[in-house]
Amino acid sequence: MLAVVGAMGAGQILGAATPDDLAFFEKKIRPLLIERCYECHSEGQKIKAGLRLDTPHGWREGGDSGPAVVPGKADQSILIRAVRANDIEFEAMPPKTALSPEEVALLTEWVQRGAPAPDAAPVAAHARPKQVGLTIEEGRKFWAFVPPRPQAIPAAGKNAWPRTEIDRFVAANWDAKALRPTADADRPTLLRRATFDLIGLPPTPEQIEAFVRDTRPDAFARVIDELLASPHYGERWGRHWLDVARFAESSGGGRTLLFKDAWRFRDYVIEAFHREVPFDTFIREQIAGDLLPSSSPEQRRRQLNATAFLALGPTNYEEQNKGALRMDIVDEQIDTIGKGFLGMTIGCARCHDHKFDPVPTKDYYALAGILRSTRTLANYTDNVARWVETSLPVDDEAGRLVEAHDAKVKALEKTIAALKASTRSNAKGASAQAAAEGIAEPLAGIVLDESQAKVVGEWRRSSYGKTYFGDGYVEDRNEGKGAKTVTFTPAIPRSGRYDVRLAYTANANRASNVPITILHADGERTLTIDQREEPPIGGRLRSLGQYQFEKDGAGYVLISNEGTAGHVVVDTLQLIPVEELSAGAPVAGKSPAGGTAKTPPAVAELKRLEAELKKLVAAAPARPQTMSVAEDAAEIGDTEIRIRGNVRTLGAKVPRGFLQVAMTGPAPQFSKQESGRRELADWIASPTNPLTARVIVNRVWSWLIGPGLVRTVDNFGTTGETPSHPELLDHLALRFVADGWSIKRLVREIMLSRTYQLATATDADARTLDPDNRLFARAERRRLDAEQIRDAVLWTSGKLNLDLGGPNITGPNGASASTLPVSAEYTYVFTDTRRSVYTPAFRNKRLDLFEVFDFADANAPFGKRNVSTVAPQALFLMNHPFVIEQATLAAERTLSRAGLDDAARVDHAYRVTLGRPPAARERDLALRFLASAAGSDPGAATRHEAWAQLYQSIFACIDFRYLN
Repeated sequence: MLAVVGAMGAGQILGAATPDDLAFFEKKIRPLLIERCYECHSEGQKIKAGLRLDTPHGWREGGDSGPAVVPGKADQSILIRAVRANDIEFEAMPPKTALSPEEVALLTEWVQRGAPAPDAAPVAAHARPKQVGLTIEEGRKFWAFVPPRPQAIPAAGKNAWPRTEIDRFVAANWDAKALRPTADADRPTLLRRATFDLIGLPPTPEQIEAFVRDTRPDAFARVIDELLASPHYGERWGRHWLDVARFAESSGGGRTLLFKDAWRFRDYVIEAFHREVPFDTFIREQIAGDLLPSSSPEQRRRQLNATAFLALGPTNYEEQNKGALRMDIVDEQIDTIGKGFLGMTIGCARCHDHKFDPVPTKDYYALAGILRSTRTLANYTDNVARWVETSLPVDDEAGRLVEAHDAKVKALEKTIAALKASTRSNAKGASAQAAAEGIAEPLAGIVLDESQAKVVGEWRRSSYGKTYFGDGYVEDRNEGKGAKTVTFTPAIPRSGRYDVRLAYTANANRASNVPITILHADGERTLTIDQREEPPIGGRLRSLGQYQFEKDGAGYVLISNEGTAGHVVVDTLQLIPVEELSAGAPVAGKSPAGGTAKTPPAVAELKRLEAELKKLVAAAPARPQTMSVAEDAAEIGDTEIRIRGNVRTLGAKVPRGFLQVAMTGPAPQFSKQESGRRELADWIASPTNPLTARVIVNRVWSWLIGPGLVRTVDNFGTTGETPSHPELLDHLALRFVADGWSIKRLVREIMLSRTYQLATATDADARTLDPDNRLFARAERRRLDAEQIRDAVLWTSGKLNLDLGGPNITGPNGASASTLPVSAEYTYVFTDTRRSVYTPAFRNKRLDLFEVFDFADANAPFGKRNVSTVAPQALFLMNHPFVIEQATLAAERTLSRAGLDDAARVDHAYRVTLGRPPAARERDLALRFLASAAGSDPGAATRHEAWAQLYQSIFACIDFRYLN
């Protein structure tokens, strides 16, 4: 690959490679090295530059030209400089075909990570690495693959501390360590913890006072029930799942696309948690909702919205190798399903048997067959691909309106078709037919003959059919599919919208799916036309739609023969300004005789009806659409192993199926008419699946307690941690299934335990005996996440908008996501004050506060976010305009409260913001600061400014952003 590549040993891996690092290498880097580098730099080949890239030792020792990789420093690495192909010091590599920008980005990320790789045997170009992890038989003995078993509830004995069964399991391990629990949390602390945990908002001072005064034994249970019934519970707990579902509203990548209907999935998730949809149903709807029966339009809408789970992943829709794109999407779906529902890193088995877990490549492609039988892209020929959009069913009244409108459209279309047929039968020859339709030559507007286009590949000139413009047209001979294009590049004399029309001669031997790509001022669109059908405009022209073009701007119309079956023909391209069409201007210039073409009465009526049809279609009732997936009828079936993950190197075909190690019954039987997603969903949601219930129970525990019973919440494999309380995990998993897979019941049970209600403070002995709090003898002090911080700030200032659901991406003048340009993400201005779960969730651009406070990476499923403590967090709270503005508004609210002195206002400010009164020293400092604003010093803050600064200091304090 590189004549200049030397040793990667210039530096070593930065720290120990994490399982994620190794997974990244195995999924992304090793296949890339195999496909693009092994030809010149692997065993069995003529090694160029003395460099081998098929073993860690080979790339660390390097070759003839010195260090090639500086781990952690991509810009200083010769490898990266060479593959970027823009450095005059080094020859671009590989020499024959440059790496794509995406491939360069992967290698760059790998080097930035420290060039991690496992110490493994050489990976020959013709074979998969041998499995070095557990076998299937060994794996079935590993704790995660042994089905949960009923557990005896530990006896309380003389220990009066436990209140619930959970407490008994937790306390059972304390005696062995001579550990004693800390005290219970006080009531204000407990209420603040519970309120943030369940609805993501702080309690009001009045709620705190009421709870403190409530002496009933079930007072806390009543609080929990009230919070669980709140619609804001769905918003808070739905956000947890959106992290796991890697929810985003854009595709990511360099040319990111907006997912204009992704909000429907977000609302589906929020509603599912609020309505307490059983978790097994929740699983089935997300994986196979489009295949499930429904009894109402509302249920059908919910099921279709749910399947966006499979479509929302980060996707490079510009990938030109559609075979690779399809398998990359399948890989991302397998990774998300594996980690999200099963706690397994299945994606590591794409190129070879899993290095650590009992997941052979065969199992990966058994799952891949199911997902490859599912259509996630609208089609496989677009230059820039698109996701599947499905029309949602509407309720009875709306449905009747739609049906009535459709009936009118069909009736009018039938009348127009009959009139066209009558007009054509009366015309004599192609010229007479053209005249009858008002088409005369030369054509009006901007006209380009195929001879003026850029032609790639061998096209044959033809004059068969006599319905062409000029002296003929070109056709692709029905050969060289994917290698031939015709590109028109019109010169635009003035900016505006143009109707783009293509001329071709129809015939039964033509292709029915000719792909055409139009680059216009607002982006790019790819569509297909059926050239077996006669063009509707005079039998010679077909409109490709109306688009904005800028004067002297970039724009083209590209006709390809990729993926076509049948002859592809190209004649003339015409662009007509839309205003000329609406003004009734002719679509042609002068007739061959020099006069203007006359319009016969029948044609005039035809034009009137077509105008009426256009208005009728424009006035169609709104048809809501959602991101979805569909069955791929042409592709349903098993698929082959891709050797080393290379889409071009096919191995044996693998029957569709699941993870063998987690199977507890007979192998499923798959229909030839369905992908198998229904069976996959049933297997994952089965009570006998050893992973699913454990994984979600562990997530819920982690979302409430802090550390999970299994701390690696997304990894239950051999590289993850083992449970700290395996008996409790099994007990809760079985109880969860027995309770109807109810998340709310599980949440309630955990929160009513004394374990949940402990204080965070503890003594030095306890921290020495259990420094990581693995035995849960104290509560964890937890930082609020990014959404909780933002919502609490807005709640304090009185500006939090509590409206529920709906679309949330808006541009200038209130433009919606469906009308915003592709580039809107990069220039987007966040102005909304709704709950943070509704803040636009882009992949390339996040709200500043989210970036600073560890918002989840939407490019992969995350069950537990990173929690950092870094200087930018303090700087954000000190300097960011958002914080300053909200502090000013909070000050205005406080000063507007009549009948209070400054001491009472300070007390109120602390209770509203921190859920507690100020300590004596805090009150004293605040009052002295406020008093200084009333002094004679001309540089002193005004009273209003002083109160704003006081609120800002409270926002910036530790107690605001942490839960005790």
